[in-house]
Amino acid sequence: MKGIIGKKIGMTSIFSSDGKQTACTIIEAGPCVVTQVKTTETDGYNSLQLAFGDKKEKHTNAAQKNHFAKANTPAKKVVKEFRDYSIEKNLGETITVDIFAEGDKVEVVGTTKGKGFQGVVKRHGFTGVGGASHGQHDRQRAPGSLGNSSDASRVMKGMRMAGRLGADRVKAKGLKVVKIFPEKNYILVSGSVPGYNGSIVLIQK
Repeated sequence: MKGIIGKKIGMTSIFSSDGKQTACTIIEAGPCVVTQVKTTETDGYNSLQLAFGDKKEKHTNAAQKNHFAKANTPAKKVVKEFRDYSIEKNLGETITVDIFAEGDKVEVVGTTKGKGFQGVVKRHGFTGVGGASHGQHDRQRAPGSLGNSSDASRVMKGMRMAGRLGADRVKAKGLKVVKIFPEKNYILVSGSVPGYNGSIVLIQK
């Protein structure tokens, strides 16, 4: 496996030579610095720890400063680990978008937008109870009965009710690398990617 840390920029469209339009997400991927190399002998498994995005010195504690100093790099905002990395890299080396090629199939991991506390209509797609007439008053978006005919003394586990929506870790699979701009560290992948503009995502192959 190989991967890189990136930041979602936004969405755009790409037109092919035959005029076909493809919706794409722009991701600023890397450059990432290798801040730790884990091996089976020392840690029990193989992985590369990558760091992305500069961080102010005053917001970095002593332990983090020493950790980044080993890789001869300034403090970074985001640190992620990629297991069984297929490319040999040493401590302090840089990984860029060049590890991908146009046409590659990738997976993008991100955190979806948080919606806060939401009702059953938005959270689960309920249609509401009845119409707006016939004495319904403010019950149109209510969930309805929560009881159970066989065990009415409690609300059964798994009942779809109002609650927190969004802010979940999601992996979008089967995305295609449409275009790469190495000079800007931009990579365009087909379709949408979880998260808001400016959120951190992981691109894996």
